[in-house]
Formats: sequence, C-alpha cells, structure tokens
Amino acid sequence: MMIVKMTFNAHPEKHLEVLQTLLSLIESVREGPGCRSCCAFCDIDNKNRFSLLGEWETEKDMENHIQSYQFGVLLGTKTLLSEPLRIRIHKVSQTLGMDAVRVLRQKQG
Repeated sequence: MMIVKMTFNAHPEKHLEVLQTLLSLIESVREGPGCRSCCAFCDIDNKNRFSLLGEWETEKDMENHIQSYQFGVLLGTKTLLSEPLRIRIHKVSQTLGMDAVRVLRQKQG
C-alpha cells in the first residue's frame, strides 16, 4: 500500500479557495483506480493548514494518480499557499490493527 500526504498552508485570504479546491476534487480522487481512501483535514490549531491523505493499493495506482489531472490541479494551488506544498509518500509493508493495540496496552502494566 502507498500513502500520499499533502500539506497545504494557505494564505489567510486564500483559505476558502484552497478548501473549495480540495472539496471539488476529493470525490473524483476517491473514484480513481486503486484508491483505497482519500480524506481532507483542516488543522484545529491553524485553520489555514489543510492535509490531504490518500491511500493507494499499489505503487502503480499511486503513480497513475500523480500523473492525473486532479493531482495537477492540487499542484496548481501553489499560488494560494504561504509555504511550499509539502508532499510525503510512504510505502507501507505492513498494517496492524486493534489487536496490536491490545497487545501493546497489555504490556503497559
């Protein structure tokens, strides 16, 4: 699985434009081949900071997304941002769930 995290720090006067851009694209990104999920978040400490988190089945699915029109629109927000767009790509080789949390919590005592 591949995870792409994008962080957008909007100029305060461009907050609404960045928000509208994310909201206008999120559904079409979710419908893309191999997309497991795509969510947008607003930082509770800074209303001008947004994150977009996408999970992709395979590296090829992620590459296709990065080459897509939607990703190009996201890159095009750079004029609306107070800092350069931050992108992090993570390759996930293993995913653990609640069972792992229970085991770790039991070790606590």
